[in-house]
Order: sequence, then C-alpha cells, then structure tokens
Amino acid sequence: MPYVNIKITREGATAEQKARLIKGVTSLLSDILGKNPQTTVVVIEEVDTDNWGIGGETVTVRRRTGR
Repeated sequence: MPYVNIKITREGATAEQKARLIKGVTSLLSDILGKNPQTTVVVIEEVDTDNWGIGGETVTVRRRTGR
C-alpha cells in the first residue's frame, strides 16, 4: 500500500487542484510502479508560510523581500 505525503504552503490551492494532485499521483504510481490505485493513499498537508523555512528564513519573509 503506497503512502504519499505532499506538503505545500497554505496559499490557496483549491479543492479541485488538490483533487487533481491526488488523482495524478495515484495514476503515476499505478502506471509507473504497477501499484493498485484502490490501496494508494495520498495525503496533502498545507503548511503556513511562517512554518516553512528556506535558507534560514521563513517563506513569509522571503516572499516579502522578493527572494
């Protein structure tokens, strides 16, 4: 049973976009690895940009400063 965890920043991904991600990842695992779509688990976690850091800064700060 494959388990895929997708983490994205919480910036307005729509329910439709998330559904497409789930469907697409499930399809990839089926097509490429032969995994059963009925037992494939995909979880999308949305993380606040204040809780996601790159290069020692939060994403919030990086976006505010244009990095």
